[in-house]
Amino acid sequence: NRLRGRGNTWGAGYADIVKENQLFEDYYKELGLVPEGEFEQFMDAMREPLPATIRITGYKSHAKEILHCLKEKYFKEIQEVEIDGVKLEAPTPLSWYPDELAWQTNMSRKIIRKSPLLEKFHQFLVSETESGNISRQEAVSMIPPLLMKIESHHKILDMCAAPGSKTAQLIEMLHADMDVPFPEGFVIANDVDNKRCYLLVHQAKRLNSPCIMVINHDASIIPSLQVATDGWREALFYDRILCDVPCSGDGTMRKNIDVWKKWTTANSLHLHGLQLRIAIRGVEQLAVGGRMVYSTCSLNPIEDEAVIAALLEKSEGALELADCSADLPGLKTMPGVSSWKVTRPGQWFNDFSEVPSSRHTQIRPTMFPHTDKDKLASFHLDRCMRVLPHHQNTGGFFLAALVKTAPMPWNKRAPKVNTHLSSLASRVRAMLVCVSHVCVSHLTPSAPPRPPPHKRKKMFGFKEDPFVFLSEDDPVLAPIQSFYDLSPNFPKLNVLTRSHEGKKRHLYMVSKELRNVMLNNSERMKVINTGVKVWSRNSDGEQFGCAFRLAQEGIYTLYPYIRSRMVTVSVEDIKVLLTQENPFLSKLQSKAHAQAKSLGMGSIVLRYQPNPEEPLEPQCPIELCGWRGKTSIRAFVPRNERFHYLRMLGVEVFRDKSGQRGAPREGGEEPKEGGEEPREGGEEVETKEDTEMASGDIVGDSEGKMESDQP
Repeated sequence: NRLRGRGNTWGAGYADIVKENQLFEDYYKELGLVPEGEFEQFMDAMREPLPATIRITGYKSHAKEILHCLKEKYFKEIQEVEIDGVKLEAPTPLSWYPDELAWQTNMSRKIIRKSPLLEKFHQFLVSETESGNISRQEAVSMIPPLLMKIESHHKILDMCAAPGSKTAQLIEMLHADMDVPFPEGFVIANDVDNKRCYLLVHQAKRLNSPCIMVINHDASIIPSLQVATDGWREALFYDRILCDVPCSGDGTMRKNIDVWKKWTTANSLHLHGLQLRIAIRGVEQLAVGGRMVYSTCSLNPIEDEAVIAALLEKSEGALELADCSADLPGLKTMPGVSSWKVTRPGQWFNDFSEVPSSRHTQIRPTMFPHTDKDKLASFHLDRCMRVLPHHQNTGGFFLAALVKTAPMPWNKRAPKVNTHLSSLASRVRAMLVCVSHVCVSHLTPSAPPRPPPHKRKKMFGFKEDPFVFLSEDDPVLAPIQSFYDLSPNFPKLNVLTRSHEGKKRHLYMVSKELRNVMLNNSERMKVINTGVKVWSRNSDGEQFGCAFRLAQEGIYTLYPYIRSRMVTVSVEDIKVLLTQENPFLSKLQSKAHAQAKSLGMGSIVLRYQPNPEEPLEPQCPIELCGWRGKTSIRAFVPRNERFHYLRMLGVEVFRDKSGQRGAPREGGEEPKEGGEEPREGGEEVETKEDTEMASGDIVGDSEGKMESDQP
């Protein structure tokens, strides 16, 4: 397990724990890693609570709207607030994070409770965090993805990804261009802990990307994957790898107070071998020309430079450290070190030759600096980056960016996995076809028939349903294609469901590249989650021509292919749709009203297009899923997203003194029209509450648990 904490909760806490550890102080004084004359500042900073930091997430145009809301409304008002006669210090942007999308504040939960205005700000943060538009993420944790130089076509592996804040950054970078629904690249996010994989799913699914897959493996032996290219099966090499390894976490003492009493010099000795094995496995799977960022939240050279030096030596010139010192202007860092010592209680060792044989199982040669000074200089360990807590009021952190210039020496003579797919026919049966599906499973023809075991082993991790791709002629797709008038280039083969038998309840989509990975590696990897939900079954819809309604999660993926069932709405229309449950069609403005009247009953897309001549209105496109009833219209949008869009439109949304949270209602009585509520899966009626909670319906959550929106 990682020895890391869960993050800041907007308050110090743990007041009863004494922030003293003499062994820690003596160790870092002896190593001399802190500049001369700064050690007291370093220790004072370590004892102070960590400031809270937030990152505005999501894709570019929407992130800009959130930033505008924060700066023009909340931050301006905070500057006017006084608590006990003292003016509050407004949040400040992190100078080194691009586009002012990361902010830092020293306000504690106690202070927030003292002002109604701050309470509204806090509710805004909580609600937008639940929607995935804001992430409470430690400042130093934001750095590694920024050093990876990600482009939309990159194949990315996040080796130790949970809880997923860095993974979310990687996904955002892939989708830098919102007009491209399926970037060529993808993110495979891995974690060894099955339960932590679901934290990862929760983070990643809020971004609604078809280009993310969560898998469950030990990173040090993560399987090599294959992809099909022009009829040949080849090994998959990643363009970018994030190797944020388990560590002792002594850079997190400001937020993980337990580290003060648990820290010993043995922690790093125990983790060094695992960290090196994970890093080696990472560079093995890195493409030549690719970049891997290694990071820890520890300041100990045994977990940091020692791992990098051992990796560089083993690579025999196939790896080199990139100089990232100028990549993030404004970020204060220290260069990596080339000299350090190793200790066990009461003993210091300068090199491995001094270590008694009785200690050789705990202290390994790779923990020491290289004895050949020329060789050591050739590693350029000064290109590593150390972040010290007292320099910019952050946690402690270590980073190194490695570029692969040639295959690893032990891989040069390895046989290539370059098998033509037609030659596999004699060994592997063609993909299992279940009625009209293509199943992500392979069967070996030579396997003798036998009765099923008492407890059938699942291929895809803990309690996971299968991932079943639809065939191009699946009967489910024809009415969908016709009803929504999908464009001819709609990628039907990328649609999947989660069951072999019975009616398909939900349909999901992945990118073409991830489909390739899934089809060619079903027996190699344990998939926890993939795909974004694009349609949900609605039995009442069959009478209108289609049994599937659009799902809000997948609307930005699906929208470019939909050529009918669209209503163009204004800002005032969106306000009506998000504050009234079933407004009459007549409540819409004339243009939207005419378009809606011309459509038959069933699922629709509500489309808002920004007007550059109206700068006070949202300047990003908005697509909402809706339902056209007999005489009314409604939006199918999860509750937190309703609040998000209303805030973008300037509507105040907050919890009142009674504790009830809700959006303001416009108009009087809401019409109740029997027979218009879409139904899910036959008899199960989908209520408004179900719709609002739909954001908790996770692909891969086999128990079907949903997050409650109750305060």
